[in-house]
Amino acid sequence: SRWCLITSHKLYSSVYDPNEKTFEKLLIANRGEIACRVIKTCKKMGIKTVAIHSDVDANAVHVKMADEAVCVGPAPTSKSYLNMDAIMEVIRKTRAQAVSLNVVSSTCQVFLSSLSLQASEGVTFIGPDTHAIQAMGDKIESKLLAKNAKVNTIPGFDGVVKDADEAVRIAREIGYPVMIKASAGGGGKGMRIAWDDEETREGFRFSSQEAASSFGDDRLLIEKFIDNPRHIEIQVLADKHGNALWLNERECSIQRRNQKVVEEAPSTFLDPETRRAMGEQAVALAKAVKYSSAGTVEFLVDSSKNFYFLEMNTRLQVEHPVTECITGLDLVQEMIRVAKGYPLRHKQADIPINGWAVECRVYAEDPYKSFGLPSIGKLSQYQEPLHVPSVRVDSGIQQGSDISIYYDPMISKLITYGSNRAEALKRMEEALDNYVIRGVAHNISLLREVIVHPRFVQGDISTKFLPEVYPEGFKGHKLTDLERRQLLATAASLYVAEQLRSQRFLGTPRIPIAKSKRSSWELSVRLGDGTYPVAVSKDGSSFSVEVDGMKLNVTSEWNLASPLLSVTIDGTQRTIQRISRNASGETSIQFLGTVYKLQILTKVAAELSKYMPEKAAEDTSSILRSPMPGTVVAVSVKPGDMVSEGQEICVIEAMKMQNSMIAAKTGKV
Repeated sequence: SRWCLITSHKLYSSVYDPNEKTFEKLLIANRGEIACRVIKTCKKMGIKTVAIHSDVDANAVHVKMADEAVCVGPAPTSKSYLNMDAIMEVIRKTRAQAVSLNVVSSTCQVFLSSLSLQASEGVTFIGPDTHAIQAMGDKIESKLLAKNAKVNTIPGFDGVVKDADEAVRIAREIGYPVMIKASAGGGGKGMRIAWDDEETREGFRFSSQEAASSFGDDRLLIEKFIDNPRHIEIQVLADKHGNALWLNERECSIQRRNQKVVEEAPSTFLDPETRRAMGEQAVALAKAVKYSSAGTVEFLVDSSKNFYFLEMNTRLQVEHPVTECITGLDLVQEMIRVAKGYPLRHKQADIPINGWAVECRVYAEDPYKSFGLPSIGKLSQYQEPLHVPSVRVDSGIQQGSDISIYYDPMISKLITYGSNRAEALKRMEEALDNYVIRGVAHNISLLREVIVHPRFVQGDISTKFLPEVYPEGFKGHKLTDLERRQLLATAASLYVAEQLRSQRFLGTPRIPIAKSKRSSWELSVRLGDGTYPVAVSKDGSSFSVEVDGMKLNVTSEWNLASPLLSVTIDGTQRTIQRISRNASGETSIQFLGTVYKLQILTKVAAELSKYMPEKAAEDTSSILRSPMPGTVVAVSVKPGDMVSEGQEICVIEAMKMQNSMIAAKTGKV
């Protein structure tokens, strides 16, 4: 099946015992890729599924995959996917025996699981019991429970912070830097790092607003911020009979705005002793709250391998596929079995580390803006790289799907597996090059740069990786001289191949006005701030291209109708994508993950182009333009106000994250 990675090792749970009694019908109270993920396992187990959806998701992939689908309200999540009354009504009407819910908000999980158990006789919640969700969903209570369970915890204030003044007082007592975070939070929402009093006051304001918007709970806590840590989490699996396992770790240190971007399993940093200690503490915490299902215990790990409890997520994590790859377990199937009351089938000694897996979160985001601000639009072209060996793609979209402002901008989870880390990373590089996404901005360029960066390859990473490696922000791939020549040669060959194709009709040469067989072209190619003379000559199916006085041999099948083009340049294979082109010679080519804009002209056209007037660029110095679509939730000025550079003008909320828009210069509104 599409979700199941084909590897050299067998999945322990790949064959389901048909004699093992299970649920007949399961309602999935989710959308997107996680809903599709659950449906795939249910199909394997012979369980019928019911999908819920908002009105704008009527044609979503998870709706089409399910056996039944019911609309529960309009687009906003609070009126549809978190509309508990509507969901309960669907449960009654469809007579679902079980409910799967995998949202961030612990409040919603508690509410739904309680109603399911109390109001609908015989309805089972796929997940831990209510008391465990409630205890672990509250960061304040979970930290106290972790302390009592002898789990290492971060120094901080264990109570609820009342206001900004108290936040400043507590921060001073703990010592800067501090982390301000939502008590009911998750997914990086409601989290701010503060290095001084001013940032503490600002962080308190934004975190409380984000927490209220995302979770309906604005309570905050403050704890010591551990500088340059790794974010490593332990997957746990427990049943209702007191059995609990730890399923190794996941390295999740590559983050932006406290949200994970690249994950892998196992971690390059942990030794067997540290791994075992973290696993045993994670299991101790699970047992302390009588946890029964799959869950994740997250830790911060410093450079000396000291680890501190961060939080426990009482749901199936986005990055769970990498654990499935190296252990062979289907975690969704295990969750369903536990919910049905079966004991775990495995012992701790049965859990292996088999190979290496890497996951990249592919988002509809512009990585050139704060490492990824949301993008919306319709996927005009979409092709997953499933033809690449050992690739798994968990997605909930397809060609024609809309990426809207209402939901998370994730396009998919791209996972590659290898017998070792180098093999998994090489396959990820190939998979990213072969991923076709058109219609929205996406973060493929950032993901590819991360996985090939020397620091990442060496395993020298922390949660500060992105700001440290790209202190001025992400600018895309920086071409070496050889790569620049390869790109110029490829672009010029592509141009000539198109010229030759245009001379043919249905594979037959058009009747020429004058007989001529042209075999060489003199071109001028503009790339960035440079313009380069390029000479191309045809030699059979190959092109000999002269750039910077050097000759390169470019070979391809030149299938210009395909979104992917495999090109060999002097023996080096590259997969490129032509994103766009127009009649003025301008073309955009995705090369090594980054999209480069070029203009290709004949030598004569290039000489005449200097007489063409250029359109003056728009002066935006006096305009405040939102870098992403969103909702204006606060305006801090009014017409006539004098503002200074850096002063807040308004606050934009997008995908439940709040962003302060500031003035670029001093002036009057």
